[in-house]
Amino acid sequence: MPALSDAVRRGRGALAGLIRGEGLYPVFQPIVSLRDGSIYAHEALIRGPQDTALHTPDALLTAAAQEGLNFEFENHCVIAACQRWGKLVEAGRLFVNISAEVLVQILEQYGRAALLELINGFGVLPRKLVFEITEYQRVADMDHLARMVRELRSAGVAIALDDFGDGRSSLRLWSQVRPEFVKIDKYFTKNLSQHADKLKTIQALQQIGALFETALVAEGIETEDDLRLLRDLGIDCGQGYFLGRPALLPREQIEAGALAVMRDRRVAVFPELRRASQSGVLSRIALLDAPTVTPSTSNDELVALFLNHKKLHAVAVVDGHRPVGIINRSNFMNEYSKLYYREVWGKKPCLVHANLASRLIERNHNVDELIGILTSDDQRYLTDGFIVTENGRYVGLGTGEQLVRSVTETRIEAARHANPLTFLPGNIPISQHIERLLAGGAEFVACYADLNNFKPFNDQYGYWRGDEMIRLLARLALAHCDPKRDFVGHVGGDDFIILYQSADWQQQCQNIVSEFAARAVDLFDEAARAAGGIHAEDRHGVSRFFPLTTLSIGAVRIRSDEYASAEQVASVAARAKHEAKTARSGFLVLESAEVSSC
Repeated sequence: MPALSDAVRRGRGALAGLIRGEGLYPVFQPIVSLRDGSIYAHEALIRGPQDTALHTPDALLTAAAQEGLNFEFENHCVIAACQRWGKLVEAGRLFVNISAEVLVQILEQYGRAALLELINGFGVLPRKLVFEITEYQRVADMDHLARMVRELRSAGVAIALDDFGDGRSSLRLWSQVRPEFVKIDKYFTKNLSQHADKLKTIQALQQIGALFETALVAEGIETEDDLRLLRDLGIDCGQGYFLGRPALLPREQIEAGALAVMRDRRVAVFPELRRASQSGVLSRIALLDAPTVTPSTSNDELVALFLNHKKLHAVAVVDGHRPVGIINRSNFMNEYSKLYYREVWGKKPCLVHANLASRLIERNHNVDELIGILTSDDQRYLTDGFIVTENGRYVGLGTGEQLVRSVTETRIEAARHANPLTFLPGNIPISQHIERLLAGGAEFVACYADLNNFKPFNDQYGYWRGDEMIRLLARLALAHCDPKRDFVGHVGGDDFIILYQSADWQQQCQNIVSEFAARAVDLFDEAARAAGGIHAEDRHGVSRFFPLTTLSIGAVRIRSDEYASAEQVASVAARAKHEAKTARSGFLVLESAEVSSC
């Protein structure tokens, strides 16, 4: 073992004393494969004496900084971990924490060959060692670090980045070092099952990991729900108290509760952003690269411009690069065609015809924020369109027609992901969840819910009350599902999909049907409630009596070996719904034999 440095030998601080007296020792926490629950590796974590102020890693790091022993402390930790691991003769990989600065210092002090000889001397194979870079401070020279890492990697030592996403770890470091492993900071994994934004972040990290061929390790796994979700996301490895706490000896198996989750084939329900995403930026709209005029341009010059550009609906008046107004083609040409206008006004500036209160919109504006153009009392905004700027400089014109088209397309695309009325997942998340259920081999129940006699109700009472009825169904469906096991999606209109993994799904479906019948009557007026229905026109325009609106749910038990795609599952669930509506039973289960005969 290397000799103690002068700073440690002469140090009067508590940490220096612990290093001299070998009062620091490693404990080992398992890093677990989230594919099968096996233990892939262990991370060595340093500890001070029990029941002392220097027991925890944070306290030790603080003491190292205060005593000026950062290099000596980290160097000692690496040696202690490797020495202990070699004595245990463990077969798996060992992750050892080290800061980027100290890693470079160790290589420069010992040299690559001497460092590897030291590691081998402890009985640790370089190919079983992973240096886990922790950035306590920003890396000053990434290029130099990358060169040092290449030296280590050529000898078989692997590299991991610790706590990625905590504010210190950088994407540039990931790109330059190309680590074999990146550990996702526990902020993103804590209560992951309740935060759709965190899930989206991890999915983005997965894409980066695939690009750089890096395995991801999720840190801080502390609950069954988060473990199940990370497993279903396809994260490579995990670490946390729920899997196994740090201990003096490496573990042979993960905690029983975690093992039960890994063996359970039920699929996690991914959290969804409850509000419909309606984002769209103006830069996606096809802008008109239209010519401009200046405040001094004459009316004769302007008419020539319009005659040369026959499809130009308006023109912007620009002073330098700054737009000051907009001139509508139709209005201007009407004025110019008047008797004696050309003779009197032809040589004079066209600015007199400009709308100086024109709408100026920055190109990175959100499309939804421009709805005011369509609904404004000043219809010039719709006919003239609007001027588009970038950092205040003119870049083109936009039309009301283009804006309407863009808003419509944005709404339609958003509704495929989340229904704007109920904020429940739309068709794309529904299909994705079914595919995950089929891929995971889980047995589940696909239920299709649809309202009976909803159109006459909607026609009689209007869309506002119709929307209230649909929202009532959404609330009841959510209330009678386990959010950790069951998935509720809104196909559109009054059609809903429920994907059950809960064992009591039949009772829950019956509860939804009965509670809807009891509460939907309140949306009818007193006369309709007394009569048991309403008179309205049917689809053929014939007036007839319709009973009060009720709910039908058709259900099918799904086994993954019987269906190949989400489309097949949705199709058979729709058949079950049709059978339920035909039988007027409220709730009907379509058995496998009936499915195959359809």
